[in-house]
Parts: sequence; C-alpha cells; structure tokens
Amino acid sequence: MSAIPLSPVAQQEEAPVSLWRDAWYRLKRNKLAVFGLAVVLILAFAAIFGPYLTPYDYLSQDLQARNAVPSLTHLFGTDDLGRDVFSRVVFGTRTAFLVAVIVTVIAVFIGTLLGAIAGFFGNPFDRVIMWLTDMTMSVPNLLLVVVINASLKSPITKWMEAQYLATLNPFYRQTIWVDFMLVFGSMALISWPPYARLVRAQVLSIRSRPYITAAQALGLSNWIIMKRYVIPNALGPLIVSVSAGLGTAMVLESAFSFLGVGVNPPTPSWGNMISDGLRVWQHYPHLLAAPAAVLGLASVAFSFLGDGLNDALNPRGSK
Repeated sequence: MSAIPLSPVAQQEEAPVSLWRDAWYRLKRNKLAVFGLAVVLILAFAAIFGPYLTPYDYLSQDLQARNAVPSLTHLFGTDDLGRDVFSRVVFGTRTAFLVAVIVTVIAVFIGTLLGAIAGFFGNPFDRVIMWLTDMTMSVPNLLLVVVINASLKSPITKWMEAQYLATLNPFYRQTIWVDFMLVFGSMALISWPPYARLVRAQVLSIRSRPYITAAQALGLSNWIIMKRYVIPNALGPLIVSVSAGLGTAMVLESAFSFLGVGVNPPTPSWGNMISDGLRVWQHYPHLLAAPAAVLGLASVAFSFLGDGLNDALNPRGSK
C-alpha cells in the first residue's frame, strides 16, 4: 500500500523548528530593529566602498573654497582648508568601523575565553579572573586610555623615527599605525570585562545541564566540552551584547579622538572632526552638524539593532 503524500500545508507544519530562523522572523517584524540593521549595513557599505565613490579625496585641499556652505558641489560643505566634509565623513566611517570591529573582536575573544574558564572551572580561576575584571572596571576608562597613550606613544614614535633613519623605509613614517595600535589596545583593554561577566554567568547555568554531564561521562576533555557545547550555547546573549558593543566602541573612539588621545589628523575621525567643528560652530555650523549627526545616527542604529536582537533571541524576555 503506497503512502499518501502530505499536502504542502502539512509539510510546512512538520518543518523542523530553527532557533535562528525564528529569531530572524521576529527580528523582521521589529520595525526599529530593521531600521537599525539597514543603517548599519549602509554605514558598513560606506566604510568599505565609500572612499572609492566620493567625489573628492579626503585630503584634497582647495583654499579658494574654504568654509563653503553645503551645496550640490559639496554636500556637507568644506572646512577651513577647503577639504570636502562629505568625503571626510565617509572616510571617517571607515575609521569608526575599523576601530569598532577590531576592538570588539579582541575584547570578545578575551572576555569569552576568560569568562568561560572562570565559569566552567570555578575556583581558583574564577576568583582570580573576577578580581582582574573588577579591578579593570574600577579604573576610569578615560584615565586608563590617556595613561596608555601618554606613556607609550612618544617612545614608539621615536623608535619608528630611528628605524626610518636607519633603513629609509617610508613605512616607519606612517605614524597613523601607532595611533591605531594604541587605540585598539587601550580600548580592548577597557572593553573585555563586560563580555567576561556575561559569558561567566551563561557558563555557570550551562555547566550543570544534562548534556554536559553526559559529555563528561563519555570521557570528553573539559576543553572539548567548552568548545563544542558550552561556548556555542552561550552565544545568544553574547551576540546581543556585541551588537551594542560595536556602537559603544564607535562612540568611545570618537570621544577619545575628540579629546586628542585617539586617531589624530590628518586621518579623518568623527571625533576629531567634531572637535574641529566645535571651535567654529557659531560661524560654520555645518562643520559640527555633519559628523555629529552621522555619529548620533550610528549610535541609535546599533541601539535599535541590539534591542531587536535581544527580543528576537530571547522572546520570553520581550514585552
């Protein structure tokens, strides 16, 4: 007797449930999250391809067009050196994304590793790692970044100058890499503790699950259990935290550049552009409004996306 084929409706009802598919469906229904995702994708596109599509080079100067107001020729106007503000804002998107992504990746790696070790193995690892986490979080972020930049930038710059004189290699004259290295290192140093706390809390609840006990009974090593079962099951809240962390890293980079301890001119950064525009905003408000508006839009977009991901991946906690 041949089997009766199932109708398309029945096949659809028996389709396996996927956590990620359901999360994507809930995310699409959240209009603010979709808006945030669209803005983030546009900014990512601008960071990757924008500098090749802008009408002017971000360093190109035209002293005859200094402090021009926004127009069709210069969408965001020009600054006091005649540089196109729109091109500089677009290139500043690359700076913001580069810093945010690299800093977040480093911070997530350190925080996930230390948090997983602290939660899974317990004392004495837990006590030492949590003490290190509390100590790092107790130091003011700005003070730590200023100390790192003030103590390391000058020796590294002098060493690069000595290497240039010895080798005549033009690479050692590109001090922008010193700025990026110090920004990456100092921001990652202050950004990993929240990820470590989050992962530790998730691991503490996961390590007592039956499948972990079964894996231990089968003789799997602790590192294999952590890699295969513990960390993957803690990724949901971590993804939400990472989406918010990217926006926070952008704002921090802009804040540090604004204060002169981040990425320095002539490399465009939203922070140093806001700092320059703040001095002349009464006469040329477009120099302040353009980078500040883009920074605010990026921060709001990441916030909306983070809230949407939280509701999508944790529906029981949504309203």
